[in-house]
Amino acid sequence: MNAAEWLLPLLVLTVLVHARLHRVNTLDAFVAGVQEALHLIYHLAPYVIAIFVALDLFTASGALDLLARFLRPALVWLHLPYPLLPLLIVRPLSGSASLGVISQILRSYGPDSLVGRMACIMQGSSDTTFYVLTVYTGAGRVQQAGYALPVAILGDLVGYAVAIYLAYHWPF
Repeated sequence: MNAAEWLLPLLVLTVLVHARLHRVNTLDAFVAGVQEALHLIYHLAPYVIAIFVALDLFTASGALDLLARFLRPALVWLHLPYPLLPLLIVRPLSGSASLGVISQILRSYGPDSLVGRMACIMQGSSDTTFYVLTVYTGAGRVQQAGYALPVAILGDLVGYAVAIYLAYHWPF
């Protein structure tokens, strides 16, 4: 057995021993944590469901394909391969959908191709912006997010620009 197989049981044992030494009722603490988690899930679920439905509607309606065709000249000017556009659009919305897109890209072009390298760097250097904002503003019951969305999108764009630069200039 390697160390990774013992890590989780060791962590659980450490928590239980620590709780016992400090005379914490672990069952009551566990139940309180579960109650808090269920309360959080109850309040976040509508936001999460809304973003997944919106993403599916955007894709199923053909709007994603239409946008991809419309933006193709800009992609050529930016030296960004056309197959990456769905990743650029979907990544800020959904992590699972972007994993599906990147899987398709890697199957079609391979991980060592320029498109594959760019896709991998973009996946790793950006986040599901709208999902994160939806969850955090929903959990905190924030009424006005202010500059959070423009700054988050700017962060994604910087990550994409760095991915393009690295894929073209970094010796992989």
